[in-house]
Amino acid sequence: MIRLKDTRYPNTAAFLSNAIRIAEYYGFAPLERLPRASTPVGGVKRPHLPLSQVESEVSFARRDERALLSSARKCLSCLSARPGATMLAWRIVNGTAAMPSVSFELHVLGARQAMTEALLIVIGNAIAEEAGLAERTLSINNIGSTESSNRYLRDIGLYLHKHIETISPTLRPRAATDPLGTLIQLIEKGHPAAPRAPQAMEYLTEEERRRFWELLEYLELFGLPYELNPHILGSRDLWSHALFEIGTLDPETGARLPFAFGGRYDPIVSRFARTPTHGAMLSIACEARGKIQAKRPAAAQGGDVQPAIYFAHLGVEARRRVLSVLEMLRRADIPVHHGIWDDRIHEQMMAARELATPYVLIMGHKEALEGTILVREVATNSQDAVPLANLPSYLRRRRVGIGREARA
Repeated sequence: MIRLKDTRYPNTAAFLSNAIRIAEYYGFAPLERLPRASTPVGGVKRPHLPLSQVESEVSFARRDERALLSSARKCLSCLSARPGATMLAWRIVNGTAAMPSVSFELHVLGARQAMTEALLIVIGNAIAEEAGLAERTLSINNIGSTESSNRYLRDIGLYLHKHIETISPTLRPRAATDPLGTLIQLIEKGHPAAPRAPQAMEYLTEEERRRFWELLEYLELFGLPYELNPHILGSRDLWSHALFEIGTLDPETGARLPFAFGGRYDPIVSRFARTPTHGAMLSIACEARGKIQAKRPAAAQGGDVQPAIYFAHLGVEARRRVLSVLEMLRRADIPVHHGIWDDRIHEQMMAARELATPYVLIMGHKEALEGTILVREVATNSQDAVPLANLPSYLRRRRVGIGREARA
Protein backbone atom coordinates (compact mmCIF):
# COMPACT_ATOMS: atom_id res chain seq x y z
CA MET A 1 0.00 0.00 0.00
CA ILE A 2 1.20 3.52 -0.80
CA ARG A 3 1.67 5.62 2.33
CA LEU A 4 0.83 9.26 1.70
CA LYS A 5 3.70 10.40 3.91
CA ASP A 6 6.07 8.89 1.33
CA THR A 7 4.45 10.86 -1.53
CA ARG A 8 4.05 14.49 -2.54
CA TYR A 9 0.26 14.35 -2.09
CA PRO A 10 -1.60 15.91 0.88
CA ASN A 11 -4.53 13.50 0.65
CA THR A 12 -5.88 10.46 -1.19
CA ALA A 13 -7.97 12.54 -3.59
CA ALA A 14 -4.87 14.25 -4.95
CA PHE A 15 -3.21 10.88 -5.57
CA LEU A 16 -6.28 9.48 -7.34
CA SER A 17 -6.76 12.60 -9.47
CA ASN A 18 -3.23 12.36 -10.85
CA ALA A 19 -3.53 8.60 -11.37
CA ILE A 20 -6.71 9.16 -13.39
CA ARG A 21 -5.00 11.84 -15.49
CA ILE A 22 -2.16 9.46 -16.40
CA ALA A 23 -4.47 6.53 -17.15
CA GLU A 24 -6.79 8.59 -19.34
CA TYR A 25 -3.86 9.89 -21.36
CA TYR A 26 -3.31 6.31 -22.51
CA GLY A 27 -6.98 5.84 -23.37
CA PHE A 28 -8.53 4.44 -20.19
CA ALA A 29 -12.07 5.55 -19.34
CA PRO A 30 -14.11 5.33 -16.12
CA LEU A 31 -15.83 1.95 -16.00
CA GLU A 32 -19.12 3.35 -14.72
CA ARG A 33 -19.46 5.56 -17.81
CA LEU A 34 -18.92 2.82 -20.37
CA PRO A 35 -22.02 1.40 -22.10
CA ARG A 36 -23.26 -2.00 -20.99
CA ALA A 37 -24.86 -4.62 -23.21
CA SER A 38 -28.22 -6.03 -22.18
CA THR A 39 -28.40 -8.55 -25.02
CA PRO A 40 -25.35 -10.15 -26.69
CA VAL A 41 -24.59 -9.28 -30.30
CA GLY A 42 -26.51 -11.48 -32.75
CA GLY A 43 -29.59 -11.65 -30.54
CA VAL A 44 -28.54 -14.94 -28.91
CA LYS A 45 -29.03 -14.58 -25.18
CA ARG A 46 -26.13 -16.23 -23.36
CA PRO A 47 -26.01 -14.59 -19.91
CA HIS A 48 -22.78 -14.38 -17.98
CA LEU A 49 -22.47 -16.67 -14.97
CA PRO A 50 -23.63 -15.06 -11.71
CA LEU A 51 -20.98 -13.81 -9.31
CA SER A 52 -22.11 -16.07 -6.46
CA GLN A 53 -21.81 -19.21 -8.58
CA VAL A 54 -18.30 -18.42 -9.79
CA GLU A 55 -17.17 -17.41 -6.31
CA SER A 56 -18.24 -20.79 -4.93
CA GLU A 57 -16.23 -22.59 -7.64
CA VAL A 58 -12.97 -20.66 -7.26
CA SER A 59 -10.05 -21.47 -4.98
CA PHE A 60 -8.46 -18.24 -3.71
CA ALA A 61 -4.73 -18.38 -3.07
CA ARG A 62 -4.32 -14.74 -1.95
CA ARG A 63 -6.35 -12.76 0.57
CA ASP A 64 -6.91 -9.88 -1.86
CA GLU A 65 -8.14 -11.92 -4.82
CA ARG A 66 -11.88 -11.88 -4.10
CA ALA A 67 -12.22 -8.28 -5.28
CA LEU A 68 -11.12 -9.33 -8.77
CA LEU A 69 -14.31 -11.31 -9.36
CA SER A 70 -16.59 -8.29 -9.09
CA SER A 71 -14.29 -6.15 -11.24
CA ALA A 72 -13.93 -8.81 -13.93
CA ARG A 73 -17.68 -9.33 -14.25
CA LYS A 74 -18.41 -5.59 -14.43
CA CYS A 75 -15.74 -5.08 -17.08
CA LEU A 76 -17.06 -8.03 -19.07
CA SER A 77 -20.55 -6.52 -19.20
CA CYS A 78 -19.04 -3.42 -20.85
CA LEU A 79 -16.91 -5.43 -23.26
CA SER A 80 -20.03 -7.21 -24.51
CA ALA A 81 -21.34 -3.87 -25.73
CA ARG A 82 -18.24 -3.43 -27.93
CA PRO A 83 -17.72 -6.72 -29.82
CA GLY A 84 -14.25 -7.16 -31.28
CA ALA A 85 -12.90 -4.07 -29.50
CA THR A 86 -10.23 -3.65 -26.86
CA MET A 87 -11.65 -2.04 -23.74
CA LEU A 88 -9.56 0.06 -21.35
CA ALA A 89 -11.24 1.01 -18.09
CA TRP A 90 -10.33 2.32 -14.65
CA ARG A 91 -12.30 2.11 -11.43
CA ILE A 92 -11.83 3.01 -7.78
CA VAL A 93 -12.59 0.42 -5.10
CA ASN A 94 -12.91 1.49 -1.47
CA GLY A 95 -11.38 -0.60 1.29
CA THR A 96 -12.99 -1.75 4.51
CA ALA A 97 -13.43 0.00 7.85
CA ALA A 98 -10.78 -2.28 9.30
CA MET A 99 -8.33 -1.23 6.58
CA PRO A 100 -9.07 2.33 5.34
CA SER A 101 -7.66 2.35 1.83
CA VAL A 102 -8.61 2.73 -1.80
CA SER A 103 -7.52 0.73 -4.83
CA PHE A 104 -7.09 2.30 -8.25
CA GLU A 105 -7.72 -0.46 -10.80
CA LEU A 106 -6.80 -0.51 -14.48
CA HIS A 107 -8.41 -3.15 -16.70
CA VAL A 108 -7.73 -4.13 -20.31
CA LEU A 109 -10.18 -6.59 -21.88
CA GLY A 110 -10.16 -8.13 -25.32
CA ALA A 111 -6.38 -7.94 -25.91
CA ARG A 112 -4.11 -10.97 -25.97
CA GLN A 113 -0.85 -9.17 -26.87
CA ALA A 114 2.07 -8.88 -24.45
CA MET A 115 1.68 -5.13 -24.98
CA THR A 116 -1.23 -5.38 -22.53
CA GLU A 117 0.84 -6.23 -19.47
CA ALA A 118 3.62 -3.88 -20.56
CA LEU A 119 1.16 -0.96 -20.81
CA LEU A 120 -0.21 -1.63 -17.32
CA ILE A 121 3.30 -1.78 -15.85
CA VAL A 122 4.38 1.43 -17.60
CA ILE A 123 1.32 3.30 -16.31
CA GLY A 124 1.79 1.91 -12.79
CA ASN A 125 5.41 3.03 -12.84
CA ALA A 126 4.44 6.51 -14.07
CA ILE A 127 1.83 6.88 -11.31
CA ALA A 128 4.36 5.87 -8.66
CA GLU A 129 7.05 8.12 -10.11
CA GLU A 130 4.82 11.20 -10.16
CA ALA A 131 3.76 10.40 -6.60
CA GLY A 132 7.39 10.90 -5.59
CA LEU A 133 8.30 7.25 -4.99
CA ALA A 134 11.86 7.40 -6.27
CA GLU A 135 12.99 3.93 -5.18
CA ARG A 136 10.74 1.52 -7.07
CA THR A 137 10.95 -2.22 -7.65
CA LEU A 138 9.26 -4.37 -10.28
CA SER A 139 9.01 -8.13 -9.76
CA ILE A 140 7.62 -10.44 -12.44
CA ASN A 141 6.71 -14.11 -12.59
CA ASN A 142 4.90 -16.32 -15.09
CA ILE A 143 2.64 -19.20 -14.08
CA GLY A 144 1.83 -20.16 -17.68
CA SER A 145 -1.38 -21.65 -18.99
CA THR A 146 -3.58 -24.31 -17.44
CA GLU A 147 -1.50 -27.04 -19.10
CA SER A 148 1.86 -25.91 -17.72
CA SER A 149 0.49 -24.91 -14.31
CA ASN A 150 -1.00 -28.39 -13.87
CA ARG A 151 2.51 -29.86 -13.94
CA TYR A 152 3.74 -27.13 -11.63
CA LEU A 153 0.97 -27.74 -9.08
CA ARG A 154 1.62 -31.48 -9.13
CA ASP A 155 5.26 -30.96 -8.17
CA ILE A 156 4.36 -28.32 -5.57
CA GLY A 157 2.07 -30.87 -3.93
CA LEU A 158 4.86 -33.48 -3.88
CA TYR A 159 7.32 -30.94 -2.49
CA LEU A 160 4.99 -29.89 0.32
CA HIS A 161 4.33 -33.54 1.18
CA LYS A 162 8.08 -34.08 1.66
CA HIS A 163 8.22 -31.11 4.05
CA ILE A 164 4.86 -31.65 5.74
CA GLU A 165 6.43 -32.08 9.18
CA THR A 166 7.88 -28.55 9.01
CA ILE A 167 4.50 -27.00 8.19
CA SER A 168 2.27 -25.84 11.04
CA PRO A 169 -0.52 -28.30 11.95
CA THR A 170 -3.20 -25.71 11.12
CA LEU A 171 -1.87 -25.34 7.56
CA ARG A 172 -1.23 -29.02 6.80
CA PRO A 173 -4.80 -29.89 5.70
CA ARG A 174 -4.69 -27.11 3.09
CA ALA A 175 -1.46 -28.50 1.63
CA ALA A 176 -3.36 -31.52 0.29
CA THR A 177 -6.24 -29.59 -1.31
CA ASP A 178 -4.62 -26.26 -2.23
CA PRO A 179 -0.84 -26.62 -2.61
CA LEU A 180 -0.39 -23.23 -4.30
CA GLY A 181 -2.30 -21.35 -1.61
CA THR A 182 -0.25 -23.19 1.00
CA LEU A 183 3.00 -22.24 -0.70
CA ILE A 184 1.95 -18.58 -0.81
CA GLN A 185 1.30 -18.64 2.93
CA LEU A 186 4.70 -20.22 3.54
CA ILE A 187 6.33 -17.50 1.44
CA GLU A 188 4.53 -14.77 3.38
CA LYS A 189 5.65 -16.31 6.67
CA GLY A 190 9.24 -16.72 5.52
CA HIS A 191 9.23 -20.51 5.85
CA PRO A 192 12.71 -21.96 5.18
CA ALA A 193 11.33 -24.49 2.67
CA ALA A 194 9.72 -21.83 0.46
CA PRO A 195 12.86 -20.66 -1.43
CA ARG A 196 13.65 -24.23 -2.54
CA ALA A 197 10.16 -24.96 -3.89
CA PRO A 198 9.65 -25.64 -7.64
CA GLN A 199 9.37 -22.48 -9.74
CA ALA A 200 6.50 -21.91 -12.18
CA MET A 201 8.71 -20.52 -14.97
CA GLU A 202 10.51 -23.88 -15.22
CA TYR A 203 7.29 -25.47 -16.52
CA LEU A 204 6.49 -23.04 -19.33
CA THR A 205 6.07 -24.34 -22.87
CA GLU A 206 8.17 -22.89 -25.69
CA GLU A 207 5.25 -20.77 -26.88
CA GLU A 208 4.70 -19.43 -23.36
CA ARG A 209 8.39 -18.62 -23.01
CA ARG A 210 8.37 -16.75 -26.32
CA ARG A 211 5.35 -14.75 -25.23
CA PHE A 212 6.94 -13.98 -21.86
CA TRP A 213 10.19 -12.78 -23.41
CA GLU A 214 8.17 -10.50 -25.65
CA LEU A 215 6.83 -8.77 -22.54
CA LEU A 216 10.32 -8.49 -21.08
CA GLU A 217 11.59 -6.98 -24.35
CA TYR A 218 8.99 -4.21 -24.06
CA LEU A 219 10.24 -3.40 -20.56
CA GLU A 220 13.91 -3.51 -21.53
CA LEU A 221 13.45 -1.21 -24.53
CA PHE A 222 11.42 1.12 -22.33
CA GLY A 223 14.33 1.16 -19.87
CA LEU A 224 12.35 -0.19 -16.92
CA PRO A 225 14.41 -2.43 -14.59
CA TYR A 226 12.78 -5.61 -13.33
CA GLU A 227 13.57 -8.83 -11.49
CA LEU A 228 12.24 -12.32 -12.10
CA ASN A 229 10.70 -13.42 -8.82
CA PRO A 230 9.18 -16.94 -8.51
CA HIS A 231 7.34 -15.87 -5.35
CA ILE A 232 4.90 -13.59 -7.22
CA LEU A 233 2.01 -16.05 -7.35
CA GLY A 234 -1.78 -16.19 -7.49
CA SER A 235 -4.66 -18.61 -7.85
CA ARG A 236 -4.62 -20.53 -11.13
CA ASP A 237 -8.43 -20.28 -11.14
CA LEU A 238 -8.04 -16.53 -11.62
CA TRP A 239 -4.66 -15.87 -13.22
CA SER A 240 -2.55 -17.11 -16.10
CA HIS A 241 0.77 -16.18 -17.70
CA ALA A 242 2.44 -13.02 -16.35
CA LEU A 243 1.97 -11.76 -12.79
CA PHE A 244 3.77 -8.68 -11.49
CA GLU A 245 4.20 -6.63 -8.35
CA ILE A 246 5.40 -3.02 -8.01
CA GLY A 247 6.83 -1.83 -4.74
CA THR A 248 8.93 0.85 -3.12
CA LEU A 249 11.60 0.86 -0.43
CA ASP A 250 10.95 2.18 3.05
CA PRO A 251 13.25 5.23 3.33
CA GLU A 252 13.82 4.49 7.02
CA THR A 253 14.28 0.72 7.16
CA GLY A 254 15.00 -0.15 3.52
CA ALA A 255 12.25 -2.79 3.67
CA ARG A 256 10.27 -3.52 0.54
CA LEU A 257 6.71 -2.15 0.51
CA PRO A 258 4.57 -3.60 -2.29
CA PHE A 259 1.71 -1.33 -3.36
CA ALA A 260 0.54 -2.70 -6.72
CA PHE A 261 -0.26 -6.15 -8.07
CA GLY A 262 -1.43 -7.20 -11.50
CA GLY A 263 -1.45 -9.76 -14.24
CA ARG A 264 -3.52 -11.54 -16.82
CA TYR A 265 -6.85 -12.94 -15.58
CA ASP A 266 -8.04 -14.84 -18.66
CA PRO A 267 -9.28 -17.88 -16.63
CA ILE A 268 -11.79 -16.01 -14.50
CA VAL A 269 -13.14 -13.65 -17.17
CA SER A 270 -13.49 -16.63 -19.53
CA ARG A 271 -15.44 -18.48 -16.86
CA PHE A 272 -17.84 -15.57 -16.47
CA ALA A 273 -18.23 -15.21 -20.25
CA ARG A 274 -18.50 -18.97 -20.90
CA THR A 275 -16.14 -18.49 -23.83
CA PRO A 276 -12.38 -17.79 -24.15
CA THR A 277 -11.83 -14.12 -23.28
CA HIS A 278 -8.76 -12.04 -22.49
CA GLY A 279 -8.37 -9.73 -19.51
CA ALA A 280 -5.55 -8.10 -17.56
CA MET A 281 -5.41 -5.65 -14.70
CA LEU A 282 -3.30 -3.63 -12.31
CA SER A 283 -4.48 -2.64 -8.83
CA ILE A 284 -2.67 0.14 -6.94
CA ALA A 285 -3.49 0.41 -3.23
CA CYS A 286 -3.23 3.73 -1.39
CA GLU A 287 -4.09 4.58 2.18
CA ALA A 288 -7.28 6.60 2.69
CA ARG A 289 -6.50 9.89 4.39
CA GLY A 290 -8.07 13.34 4.15
CA LYS A 291 -10.12 14.02 1.06
CA ILE A 292 -11.05 10.84 -0.81
CA GLN A 293 -13.20 12.01 -3.74
CA ALA A 294 -11.01 12.35 -6.83
CA LYS A 295 -11.53 15.02 -9.47
CA ARG A 296 -11.10 14.10 -13.11
CA PRO A 297 -8.98 16.43 -15.26
CA ALA A 298 -10.93 19.13 -17.10
CA ALA A 299 -9.97 17.73 -20.51
CA ALA A 300 -11.30 14.33 -19.51
CA GLN A 301 -14.65 15.95 -18.69
CA GLY A 302 -15.09 17.29 -22.20
CA GLY A 303 -12.78 20.27 -21.99
CA ASP A 304 -11.42 22.20 -24.96
CA VAL A 305 -8.17 20.29 -25.51
CA GLN A 306 -8.48 17.50 -28.07
CA PRO A 307 -5.47 15.64 -29.50
CA ALA A 308 -4.33 17.11 -32.79
CA ILE A 309 -2.00 14.17 -33.43
CA TYR A 310 -2.45 10.50 -34.25
CA PHE A 311 0.50 8.19 -33.54
CA ALA A 312 0.74 5.23 -35.95
CA HIS A 313 3.35 2.47 -36.05
CA LEU A 314 4.33 -0.22 -38.54
CA GLY A 315 6.32 -3.38 -37.86
CA VAL A 316 7.64 -5.27 -34.85
CA GLU A 317 10.54 -2.93 -34.08
CA ALA A 318 8.27 0.11 -34.09
CA ARG A 319 5.71 -1.64 -31.93
CA ARG A 320 8.34 -2.36 -29.31
CA ARG A 321 9.07 1.36 -29.00
CA VAL A 322 5.48 2.63 -28.94
CA LEU A 323 5.28 2.88 -25.15
CA SER A 324 8.52 4.85 -24.91
CA VAL A 325 7.26 7.42 -27.44
CA LEU A 326 3.86 7.74 -25.76
CA GLU A 327 5.41 8.22 -22.32
CA MET A 328 7.77 10.88 -23.69
CA LEU A 329 4.82 12.77 -25.18
CA ARG A 330 2.81 12.39 -21.98
CA ARG A 331 5.62 13.88 -19.93
CA ALA A 332 5.70 16.80 -22.39
CA ASP A 333 1.90 17.29 -22.00
CA ILE A 334 1.29 16.65 -25.69
CA PRO A 335 -1.98 14.71 -26.11
CA VAL A 336 -2.19 12.14 -28.90
CA HIS A 337 -4.54 9.54 -30.27
CA HIS A 338 -2.89 6.18 -30.85
CA GLY A 339 -3.52 2.74 -32.31
CA ILE A 340 -1.31 0.53 -30.16
CA TRP A 341 -3.74 -2.39 -30.44
CA ASP A 342 -3.78 -2.35 -34.26
CA ASP A 343 -1.07 -4.35 -36.00
CA ARG A 344 -1.77 -3.01 -39.50
CA ILE A 345 -0.93 0.52 -40.59
CA HIS A 346 -4.06 0.65 -42.77
CA GLU A 347 -6.35 0.38 -39.74
CA GLN A 348 -4.43 3.10 -37.94
CA MET A 349 -4.50 5.53 -40.87
CA MET A 350 -8.25 4.93 -41.22
CA ALA A 351 -8.65 5.84 -37.55
CA ALA A 352 -6.58 9.00 -38.06
CA ARG A 353 -8.86 10.04 -40.94
CA GLU A 354 -11.99 9.41 -38.89
CA LEU A 355 -10.60 11.50 -36.03
CA ALA A 356 -9.55 14.21 -38.53
CA THR A 357 -6.28 14.89 -36.77
CA PRO A 358 -4.21 17.56 -38.61
CA TYR A 359 -0.97 15.67 -37.95
CA VAL A 360 0.12 12.02 -37.94
CA LEU A 361 3.25 10.61 -36.34
CA ILE A 362 4.49 7.54 -38.20
CA MET A 363 7.15 5.14 -36.97
CA GLY A 364 8.13 2.27 -39.25
CA HIS A 365 10.92 -0.29 -39.10
CA LYS A 366 13.51 2.11 -40.51
CA GLU A 367 12.58 4.93 -38.15
CA ALA A 368 12.59 2.59 -35.14
CA LEU A 369 16.13 1.45 -35.90
CA GLU A 370 17.35 4.99 -36.58
CA GLY A 371 15.64 6.54 -33.56
CA THR A 372 13.52 8.91 -35.65
CA ILE A 373 9.84 9.47 -36.39
CA LEU A 374 7.93 10.99 -39.32
CA VAL A 375 5.75 14.03 -38.61
CA ARG A 376 3.19 14.32 -41.42
CA GLU A 377 0.88 17.30 -41.96
CA VAL A 378 -2.34 15.87 -43.37
CA ALA A 379 -3.45 19.01 -45.26
CA THR A 380 -0.27 19.26 -47.35
CA ASN A 381 0.91 15.63 -47.08
CA SER A 382 4.38 17.01 -46.28
CA GLN A 383 6.46 15.29 -43.65
CA ASP A 384 9.71 15.67 -41.71
CA ALA A 385 11.92 12.99 -40.17
CA VAL A 386 12.56 14.11 -36.59
CA PRO A 387 14.96 12.52 -34.05
CA LEU A 388 12.93 11.11 -31.17
CA ALA A 389 14.89 13.10 -28.62
CA ASN A 390 13.84 16.32 -30.39
CA LEU A 391 10.20 15.38 -30.99
CA PRO A 392 8.55 17.26 -28.09
CA SER A 393 10.42 20.51 -28.83
CA TYR A 394 9.74 20.11 -32.57
CA LEU A 395 6.00 19.76 -31.94
CA ARG A 396 5.94 22.64 -29.48
CA ARG A 397 7.73 25.02 -31.80
CA ARG A 398 5.14 24.37 -34.48
CA ARG A 399 2.27 24.33 -31.96
CA VAL A 400 1.41 20.84 -33.16
CA GLY A 401 0.72 19.54 -29.68
CA ILE A 402 -2.08 22.04 -29.00
CA GLY A 403 -5.66 20.81 -29.29
CA ARG A 404 -7.79 21.87 -32.23
CA GLU A 405 -10.45 23.76 -30.29
CA ALA A 406 -7.85 25.47 -28.12
CA ARG A 407 -5.95 26.75 -31.18
CA ALA A 408 -9.12 28.16 -32.66
